[in-house]
Amino acid sequence: MHKKIADSWKNILQKDFEKTYFKELSTFVNSEYLNHICYPREAAVFAAFDFCSLEDLKVVIIGQDPYHGEGQANGLCFSVKDGIKHPPSLKNIFKEITTDINKVYPESGNLEKWAKQGVLLLNATLTVRAHEAGSHQKKGWETFTDEIIKQISEKKKNVVFLLWGKFAESKINLVNRNKHKVFLAPHPSPLGAWRGWFGSKHFSKTNTFLKEIGKEEIDW
Repeated sequence: MHKKIADSWKNILQKDFEKTYFKELSTFVNSEYLNHICYPREAAVFAAFDFCSLEDLKVVIIGQDPYHGEGQANGLCFSVKDGIKHPPSLKNIFKEITTDINKVYPESGNLEKWAKQGVLLLNATLTVRAHEAGSHQKKGWETFTDEIIKQISEKKKNVVFLLWGKFAESKINLVNRNKHKVFLAPHPSPLGAWRGWFGSKHFSKTNTFLKEIGKEEIDW
């Protein structure tokens, strides 16, 4: 499974690939894909890393689980394939963007264009069984993705971490806040959006910070 991850990430994660937990995770995931319908498709499990190299990384957005409905998940958190109806959280993300930076609400919910600009759209769990939310949690993915966050914190500087909701906020201690910029907000789901997601202005704040440190802003 790990052979499919982009080289820039593979180099810093090689030790984890050799650990017992990851071998057990690989066995579990391979069995799930063989015996059940799972998302995203196998080739897209590591899509977040394929589109965003470690060298180009500017921003990290942390999600929890891939979408578990048919045709939705494409390997990037909060993102859906072209032509798929926008889930509620993604709708609220786009609504905030329209008011924050005066952008037109997009037709496609595919966030690949963000990833290609250096935004790592990282789900804590990278796979899920169809129509069973959380079905691949606590199998090893969280250990793996926590290590990714730690490695980013250690090896990079001035990365923007956008932590939305309690689950994402729980990762804050993995980040060296003396080296990186962290913005917190409620989750963009309908439950949290009116408690401070709307008006959080994370997209303009991110671009202001990137501009201050001499990096190209993200075209959200």
